[in-house]
Amino acid sequence: MAAKVYKPAAEVNLGPDSDEFYISPNVKAPRVAGLLVKIFVWILEMPIIGSMVLYILKKDNLINKLVQDAEIPEPPLFTSTHIWEDIPEQNVCLTKPDLSPPERVQEAVSCLPASLESTLVGSPPSSPKRWTIRDFNRAYSSGEVTPVQVAKRFLAAVKECSGPGLNMAFFISYSPEDIIRQAEESTLRYQRGTPLSAMDGILVAVKDEIDCLPYPTTGE
Repeated sequence: MAAKVYKPAAEVNLGPDSDEFYISPNVKAPRVAGLLVKIFVWILEMPIIGSMVLYILKKDNLINKLVQDAEIPEPPLFTSTHIWEDIPEQNVCLTKPDLSPPERVQEAVSCLPASLESTLVGSPPSSPKRWTIRDFNRAYSSGEVTPVQVAKRFLAAVKECSGPGLNMAFFISYSPEDIIRQAEESTLRYQRGTPLSAMDGILVAVKDEIDCLPYPTTGE
């Protein structure tokens, strides 16, 4: 059986007028599982019989013709050859190193996306409302709402969704006591005008593949 001779990649026409055709070999590899896999591996690992079976499998599935014995008029490619173009960063805001923590927070807030109120202009009343980081930060800073209030409403919503009627189980693990404790500390910081960052007091869900005190990592 003659081996396959491939064209150089530069000569392959992949346009709409291409006369190239896709090679779809007739694969003769039955599916095996369980005990059959163990028997198959045991046969392949036998000194002489294993080599013969492997040769027959490669021949029946055209591995020798299309891959092993194929003529490829190009050297092997170990690294990609696409042109790398470094895209310059956009919307970068540099903060001054001598700013106080509250001033740095305000600069960080100014870099956030627009608040929900500005995005609701012209939108239908029934459209979903997704509060942004800027909305929470503005509400916390103005005293309109506190992290404790948000945390309590969040815990009530989680409890309702996890009840017998819904059984959503959005979170595999959460500590109401720890959430309230952190919310109380965040509320005090906002009252003093010293939030840790623009994210202070904002609830964040973390995948269980990441260590996050006090929750154990359960992802594998």
